[in-house]
Amino acid sequence: MTFSLPDFRRKWSCRGYMSAGAAIVTAALGLSLVLVDRAEARRQTSPLDIFGIAAPRPRPAVHSARIPLPRPRPEEAPKAPEAAPAEVEDKPSRDRPSPDKPEADKPAEAAAPPEKQASACRLALTEEIAIAPSIPDIRGPGACGGEDLVRLEAVVLPDKRKVTVKPAAILRCTMASAIADWLRKDMVPLASSLGSTISDLDNFDSFECRGRNRVAGALLSEHGKANAIDVRAIKLANGQSIGLTDRTMPRDVRERVLHSVCARFSTVLGPGSDWYHEDHIHLDLAQRRNGYRICQWNVWDPLPQVAPLLPAERPEEAPPREVAAKPEAKPEVKPDAREGDDEEAAEKAPAPAEKSAAKGGKSRPHKPATKKRR
Repeated sequence: MTFSLPDFRRKWSCRGYMSAGAAIVTAALGLSLVLVDRAEARRQTSPLDIFGIAAPRPRPAVHSARIPLPRPRPEEAPKAPEAAPAEVEDKPSRDRPSPDKPEADKPAEAAAPPEKQASACRLALTEEIAIAPSIPDIRGPGACGGEDLVRLEAVVLPDKRKVTVKPAAILRCTMASAIADWLRKDMVPLASSLGSTISDLDNFDSFECRGRNRVAGALLSEHGKANAIDVRAIKLANGQSIGLTDRTMPRDVRERVLHSVCARFSTVLGPGSDWYHEDHIHLDLAQRRNGYRICQWNVWDPLPQVAPLLPAERPEEAPPREVAAKPEAKPEVKPDAREGDDEEAAEKAPAPAEKSAAKGGKSRPHKPATKKRR
């Protein structure tokens, strides 16, 4: 079989599209491009090559690094104790504590909150003034409760006697301090003027989480803030009791108590303020704008022991009463017998009291008019 250029042109004719030389050049260029792509594929891994089928990426040459070794131990160095390794082996790890000491290496629990620093009132209210231990803060619903609270059990007088608060009152420290100062400085001289000393304080109410006057939906009372106390009486050592709303007590004694509490507390409510404070006195230290104070306490006069049943008798020296003329017509009488008939009629006419007794059987007592008190 012979091969010649004319035969090639006759069998593989490109007709005008390309010549044999052009075909050879095209094939060479395509082969070179394939080789370049394979070289680039070795350098860069294709993002679609998930399973690593492509050719492995060439690794850079690894140069061996020289690791420094520790210096040899000198001969004159002391030898380590033999028990040291045993202690290291017996020492429990952090992750698995020893059964003998289960809490030795446990993670530290949450640290307790730092102790609250005592207030200036707490530091001043010592046992020489009052027996008032501190209690934890109270957090109730609707801002009820308070901070810096104490349980006022007794007040220590200057002569070291104790005035017991019955029952013990839960109050703020400032309120408890005000009560102690009031008893020590104002009530002790008052009791001395009565020939005795104070023994007990009748506590009607102190801390109670409620609204004003126990009305549903009312604003929070100062009692709910542990900032108020209700007092009914102050008892003396001789058995006498100073009832603050008792009308049988002398008026000047109750007025002295009134002036003392109105000078020390910002709110004083008693008889006459409303119907809720007729049998006790309300004291608190409510803070208002511009230091506004409320002092509503009427010191009522004592009630009469015996009410008057009948009017007082007419004195003899009183002038005679004029008898009004009767409207009905009188029968004609003789002029000479008119005076005698009038005298006889006057003698026979019953007295007004006898008339009422004859009609009702009993005379009704006279009831004096009384003014309605609000």
